[in-house]
Amino acid sequence: MKKAILVAIIGAMTLGVNAGDWGKAPVPAKAPIEECVDIGGSISAGYMTDYVFYGVRFARDSVWTDVNYTFDNLIVPINVGAWYLNGITPAGVDELDLYVSAELGTYYGFDVSLGYTHYFFPEVAGLGSYGEIGLDISRSFSIVDFAWETNYAFTERNTVPVASTGGGWYHQASLSKTFGITDAVSLVITGGAGWTNGYWNSGYAGLVGVANGPGGTLTRGNGFSHYFVTAELPIELNCRATLTPYISYNGTPTGSVVNNISTVAGGSSDVLSGGVSLSVSF
Repeated sequence: MKKAILVAIIGAMTLGVNAGDWGKAPVPAKAPIEECVDIGGSISAGYMTDYVFYGVRFARDSVWTDVNYTFDNLIVPINVGAWYLNGITPAGVDELDLYVSAELGTYYGFDVSLGYTHYFFPEVAGLGSYGEIGLDISRSFSIVDFAWETNYAFTERNTVPVASTGGGWYHQASLSKTFGITDAVSLVITGGAGWTNGYWNSGYAGLVGVANGPGGTLTRGNGFSHYFVTAELPIELNCRATLTPYISYNGTPTGSVVNNISTVAGGSSDVLSGGVSLSVSF
């Protein structure tokens, strides 16, 4: 009899654990909340001591912001965005880039994308705008990551402020290596070099003529343009936000295409710059 009562009590306790309160249906466990599921967007902002574009320094102290979104439900992923820079020193130097790119896929281990960027200079009188198409190829090897880009600028023939020879090409190759420091901090070292075929020989939309011919005459500017080395320190603040301070060196040896280019920000040779950015995904 005592044994039967003990079995009944144990059975009731087991039923209570499985069913919760008497007379109520079992309550299922709550599903985990996915707090870091991204829908494809990103917002970034930053500061740089020098704005260097394709080896040429166009501004010194500058702030910038970028907004972009990736559509993953199309035939190929399409990314669209806008990037804006305002030059603090010298004042009045700004740039607005509207861009779109398509991820074409992976071929023989190389990721390939094709994009278009249109450059605007709202506060610089007389420069207007121009477009540029670009092909990007990248691959991650076991030791380093490789990246190549080829861009063609659709500039027009123009006589103000200097004669233009039309569009031009810019090519760049780089290698980068990532070193893990902690679970949230890493060090990324990148080095690369650029080549041009007439890209810097346009007087249209901010592209600068290269006075490196006999007697200071303009030439098409074909050949090696510059080299660079950059060290970045991405810090993952959480699953959405990353803070990235960096330092960079831009070198334009004597005889390189952009060595003689002078802008309102000064020369482009031996520029040691730095900055910081904050990126948030959503």
